[in-house]
Amino acid sequence: MEKATFGAGCFWGVELAFSGIDGVVSTAAGYSGGATPRPTYEQVCTGQTGHAEVVEVQFDPEQVAYTDLLDAFWNLHDPTTLNRQGPDIGTQYRSAIFFHDSAQEAAARASREQMQASGKYKRDIVTEINPAGEFFRAEEYHQKYLEKRGLGSCHG
Repeated sequence: MEKATFGAGCFWGVELAFSGIDGVVSTAAGYSGGATPRPTYEQVCTGQTGHAEVVEVQFDPEQVAYTDLLDAFWNLHDPTTLNRQGPDIGTQYRSAIFFHDSAQEAAARASREQMQASGKYKRDIVTEINPAGEFFRAEEYHQKYLEKRGLGSCHG
C-alpha cells in the first residue's frame, strides 16, 4: 500500500470522490501543512494554524496508479483559485499536493506542468506541491461525512 495526500477545498467532497476510485483502500479527512500540533477543526478554520484540509488516501499501486489519483485531483476542483474553492474561503481550502517520496514529487510537478500547458485553465495554477508533513486525522464526525448523510456533494 502507498499513501497520497491532497488538499482541494473542503475535505468532505474530496474524501467522497477519492473513496469511489477502484484501488483506493481507505481515505481519511484531516489536516496537514501547518505548524500547530494536533489542531482541531475550530483552530484550522481560523486560518491561523497554517494547515490545509486534506484527504489522506491509502491505495494499492497494483490497482491504481498515483498518476490516476493526480488526474482525479485536478478534476475535483479549480486549481487556479488561491485559498478558495467555491464558497469556501481561507488558506485551509488551498489547492495542495503533499508528496510522500521523490517519485510522487516528480509525478505531481509533471502533472501540474501538463495541466497548465493543456489550455484547460485561463489562469495560472496555484496548487502547492510540498513534502508530506505530519497528518492529523480530523474529528470523527468529519470522516465519511457526506457518505454518512447520503449526500453526493457539499453544495447540494
